[in-house]
Amino acid sequence: MQKVINVLALLSFGVSACVVAGGVYIYQNQEEIKDNIKEQVINAATSGVTDALPGMLGGSSTGSESPVTMDLPGVPF
Repeated sequence: MQKVINVLALLSFGVSACVVAGGVYIYQNQEEIKDNIKEQVINAATSGVTDALPGMLGGSSTGSESPVTMDLPGVPF
């Protein structure tokens, strides 16, 4: 029984050491991680806007080039 408890204690120490090492790694590299996330968000936003408005931003156009017309009701007087 003592051997099982010793193994569990060692495993617990190993997990704790990994958590501390992960925290230190994130703390040391937090600026790089933030910059990477910012870059990904900017790229995703730019891509989304480019896809939504292809003619305005110089992207490739997949739709027709004619303007959209709407049927509006006549003037009531």
